Amino acid sequence: MAPSSVVVTIENPRSISLVEVNDLNSPSAFRDKNKAANPKRFTKVLLLKAQRTLGCIPWLANNLFTTFASVKKRIALSDERDEEPKYRGKLYRFIRVFLAISVAALFIEIFAYFNQWHLNLVNPWEVQSLLQWTYMAWISFRADYIAPTLATLTSFCIVLFLIQSVDRLVLCLGCFWMKLRKIKPIINEDASDPEGGSYFPMVLVQIPMCNEKEVFAQSIGAVCQLDWPKDRMLVQVLDDSDDEVLQQMIRNECLSWKEKGVNIIYRHRFIRTGYKAGNLKSAMACDYVQDYEFVAIFDADFQPNPDFLKLTVPHFKGKPDVGLVQARWTFVNQDENLLTRLQNINLCFHFEVEQQVNGHYLNFFGFNGTAGVWRIKALEESGGWLERTTVEDMDIAVRAHLYGWKFIYVNDVRALCELPESYEAYKKQQHRWHSGPMQLFRLCLPSILKSKISVWKKANMIFLFFLLRKLILPFYSFTLFCIILPLTMFIPEAELPPWVICYVPIVMSILNILPSPKSFPFLMPYLLFENTMSVTKFNAMVSGLFQLGSSYEWVVTKKSGRSSESDLLAFAERESKNMNEEKISRRLSESGLELYGKIKEHEEVPKKKKANKIYRKELALAFLLLTAAARSLLSAQGIHFYYLLFQGLTFLIVGLDLIGEQVS
Repeated sequence: MAPSSVVVTIENPRSISLVEVNDLNSPSAFRDKNKAANPKRFTKVLLLKAQRTLGCIPWLANNLFTTFASVKKRIALSDERDEEPKYRGKLYRFIRVFLAISVAALFIEIFAYFNQWHLNLVNPWEVQSLLQWTYMAWISFRADYIAPTLATLTSFCIVLFLIQSVDRLVLCLGCFWMKLRKIKPIINEDASDPEGGSYFPMVLVQIPMCNEKEVFAQSIGAVCQLDWPKDRMLVQVLDDSDDEVLQQMIRNECLSWKEKGVNIIYRHRFIRTGYKAGNLKSAMACDYVQDYEFVAIFDADFQPNPDFLKLTVPHFKGKPDVGLVQARWTFVNQDENLLTRLQNINLCFHFEVEQQVNGHYLNFFGFNGTAGVWRIKALEESGGWLERTTVEDMDIAVRAHLYGWKFIYVNDVRALCELPESYEAYKKQQHRWHSGPMQLFRLCLPSILKSKISVWKKANMIFLFFLLRKLILPFYSFTLFCIILPLTMFIPEAELPPWVICYVPIVMSILNILPSPKSFPFLMPYLLFENTMSVTKFNAMVSGLFQLGSSYEWVVTKKSGRSSESDLLAFAERESKNMNEEKISRRLSESGLELYGKIKEHEEVPKKKKANKIYRKELALAFLLLTAAARSLLSAQGIHFYYLLFQGLTFLIVGLDLIGEQVS
């Protein structure tokens, strides 16, 4: 046998037991066989792919059928009372009137198109029909009077759009420069420690909450496991819940950690005014607070890592002018559905770019309300927590900046939290986030103008922080893309250029997605959804600017109580029913059986079922944009048609509440 031979033994006795191949270096023995096999193999691959494609058709058909059935049921069960009046109001009536006029104009344009009425090129004395003369008069009137006014408004919005785009580009360039030069906040290791040892100042940790049944246990557990000397940390659980059973459950949770050696206090207000600001203000009024130098704040759905304080508090060391250290948020449910994915894009840009750039170059940014550590002296000198707006976090940040305090943002320190999973919760959150800044702007403008900070800082706060990013952005987004664009389809003399509709928005969306590169497949959904949310943000901005009633309402964002895998493992034992029953029987002054019966009775009370809603304002805008898309077909406007079509469909999906959590 040759040295290069290969022996293959086959254990089947009926088969050949020995196979010799004397020349392995020459593939000629298999070439003919491969040539014959390749076409067959290629055919099998094609057939397999075709089979998989055909197998998707029943799945797709079933999903479409299920979606249409749920939409039909949703529409049948919808009631105008389901959607709160503050989310409709005068803007909704305006959109309905605009829609009715647009539908009527579309029918007239279609009639004129098929009758080939190109009357703008015809001598008025040659028109014989009264209907034709009326149509020609309308064309002349819109060209002479309406089009110039609309063109002026369009130019104004385009200028605002370009200014905001430049601002976004500058922020991205600043972030890129920080990444390139590896610029990060530095802890002052050389600063002297008066105690001569490790830097462990007295820290107060506050957890404000209100009816947070789903998340209170994991939040309290995460805070109580912070790696900080127990004798130099106090945890305040600030419970504003109006449910007595829930209050007792939270009190029990605090007692369980107190037994483990954690310095923790449960506080409940009898007079619950001022929402979160009132809760924090009441807690800071306690006598023992004067013994603490810093206060860390975490909302009820936040779960900081054990090393959170060790990574944030040292940034105050040797820097007496630093009033706030803000950490970044990360999300346990960012991949839950399309809505959470789109929110993640926005918030990644906010933290990675806006907060980081403003923190480094300006030492000022808006406090995010949670996952931050304040110097208590900065809070006190700035006037403490005020109840005058629904954005108490931004309020205290602005006042502290006016008093000369500096802020530090640490992008590497992160706290886990939740994103709203339903469109209803997200919409209410965005309404508060965009109405509050306008309330604050009205109240703070005199103080900003009278403050002793530099002219540059005043200009930055007024024109960039408030006007450009809080007022101009929702104004031009809604006005330009939801009102002016469909209007120009019926008044073609004031047509929007394609680069405004398509090219620049896509570039800006790409810049927004850069901090979360895994979200690039969602570029177009993100662009369309942001324009869809402009109606909510515009409505909120107007209500806050003009002190409408809805701007002062605080709605707690609904939580689902999701935890990361590590959290589930850490809290599984404490959250089990057996442990809860043991806590009840051991700790309460009243009998354990009595409270246990209350909890069981509370669980058996029929609750209002969650259900998806119909949002009429979004639906009205959907039909308005689809009507304008149909009109653009008559003018053969390609980009305008596709934009209006897909934007209208996006409004339709959002209006039918098909984007977030779906309740079966």
